[in-house]
Amino acid sequence: MNHPELTQQALSILRNGEVFQWYAIPLLAFVVYVYATEYEKKNFNAIAAGFSLYAVHWCYEIVNALIQHFSGHALWTVPTGTSYLLLVGVGWELSAMFAVAGIIMSKLLPADRNLKILGIPNRIVFAVANAALFSLIEIFLATTPAFHWVYPWWGSIPVFITVYIPFFLAAFWAYDAAPKKRRRFIGIIAGLDALMLIVFAGILGWI
Repeated sequence: MNHPELTQQALSILRNGEVFQWYAIPLLAFVVYVYATEYEKKNFNAIAAGFSLYAVHWCYEIVNALIQHFSGHALWTVPTGTSYLLLVGVGWELSAMFAVAGIIMSKLLPADRNLKILGIPNRIVFAVANAALFSLIEIFLATTPAFHWVYPWWGSIPVFITVYIPFFLAAFWAYDAAPKKRRRFIGIIAGLDALMLIVFAGILGWI
């Protein structure tokens, strides 16, 4: 385990208003603007991609926080540098980025969902490519004081395979799915997130 003291450092600022910075407010406005713009254009496919990725992101963050509660250390932590630490592994800035990541990356998708690239469905190709990009960014973040991979075995490859590929597969599936199917998917994942937050954060105080 690397620098376990960083876990305590992260917990010391968890939902602590003393670290708040005003730039969090315009960042929130940016997220709202992105969704409002897509809604104005009636680009519901992109909105679905955004909501899906964000809902899955929160599920992962909650599980990471539960790992911290039961084992004493999360897989990843944010010990400093955030204007507000939402859970042990995610600050407001990272969460805001994930809130719009599905929308932004969906704009790069080929219009033809059936197009294949080197014989592979393009949605899978783009999900893997975007996952690789985000994993590279996380490698950089892990070299800064603001983000930390706690365990030696947890790093870019596990993140790439188990975190970011599912993020983008969920986003791109929702982008193409029929409205009823994607509403059900988003509703189930978001409902699960809300239930876990109510129980584990609100009632039990575990995360």
